Amino acid sequence: MILRVENLFKRFAGVIATDGLSFDVEQGSITALIGPNGAGKTTALNLITGVLQPLGGHIKLKNTEITGWPSYSIAARGLTRTYQNLQMFEGLTVLETVMVGAHRSGHSSWLGALLRTPYVRAEERALEQSALEALDRSGVARSDCDRIATELPYGMQRRVEIARAIASKPDLLLLDEPAAGLNNRESETMASLISDLRGSGMTILLVEHDMNLVMGVSDHVVVMNFGRLLSQGTPDQVQRDDAVIEAYLGKSEEESDALA
Repeated sequence: MILRVENLFKRFAGVIATDGLSFDVEQGSITALIGPNGAGKTTALNLITGVLQPLGGHIKLKNTEITGWPSYSIAARGLTRTYQNLQMFEGLTVLETVMVGAHRSGHSSWLGALLRTPYVRAEERALEQSALEALDRSGVARSDCDRIATELPYGMQRRVEIARAIASKPDLLLLDEPAAGLNNRESETMASLISDLRGSGMTILLVEHDMNLVMGVSDHVVVMNFGRLLSQGTPDQVQRDDAVIEAYLGKSEEESDALA
């Protein structure tokens, strides 16, 4: 078990966003966190990553209590995430963007960086290599490395964001709707990428609305509704759960079919 969420509670004014939410993420697995719009999924991710602070409950990463830690400390502990809305840096190339993620594993002091010591230069070369390897794993061509990241097609920007995340060599990768805005073909290649990352030993917590993607790649599925745990189990078990099917009534035909 790499992540444990216990009785997580968060309220915004009179709205309860997470209400006693509990689930585990096993090492080396893909765990999906799903639910209808407004179920509290992104709030849960924001609580786990320190963007928001819970009013109750516990979060443990690699058996260490991280409840209430700031985001940078949680990232240093080995948890990295992507966002539903792309977070690109204006004016940076693809390689520079991914090197931002790689720098989490750097050890140079600010003074060494200022003086450009031989150690700093060697470390920069190593970080650049890490960034290139992350781009390779994410399916981004090296010929695109010198292009401005924000000028790439949207689907490729999604891959650059994932490359930036995995360049930090996380123990746990949180993906917040990586298929958002992608067409069917792009969603299929995104599913392949996520499966490949797990195949290389990475542990992934996935929030996603594309049920075909979720059911195709996940080992374990956690279903939320109105901030609470509704169901969990294998994709097969969840798809046969009457409570889950009822929660998804009113969804598109394609999504309902994926849960039927």
